[in-house]
Amino acid sequence: MKTFWKQKTLEEMSKDEWESLCDGCAQCCLHKLEDADTGAVYVTQVACQLLDFTTCQCSDYENRSTLVPTCVTMKPKDARNIQWMPMSCAYRLLAENKPLPVWHPLISGNKQSVIDANISIMNRAISEKNIPESDWPDYIVDEIS
Repeated sequence: MKTFWKQKTLEEMSKDEWESLCDGCAQCCLHKLEDADTGAVYVTQVACQLLDFTTCQCSDYENRSTLVPTCVTMKPKDARNIQWMPMSCAYRLLAENKPLPVWHPLISGNKQSVIDANISIMNRAISEKNIPESDWPDYIVDEIS
């Protein structure tokens, strides 16, 4: 198995290699709320309107940043600076010089392993289409992974 993530820095990866780091958990698609006074960030069960709940994939990945201006297009510098990324995120793990977990599809060879390891938001999130933004604080949860 090709282990490019062990030989290259985040900046050295090709677009395809970079994209393959995403495990498909969709945790980054969950809305976060920031406390204006403390800066604390809270994860909610409320997911972006573009999330396809049957696949945990973005329904319009190529246009996501246009359709949802707050969507973060992850870059290497972001992986090193965005603290709300889940602890299990491959971008974050590699930025912190940590190994990928055994359930990561690049290790397991199987995308189902993310669901089996209970890392995915599959069956644990609600579309923002169904919840008014004013109610999002009612859906704050601990980090999924």
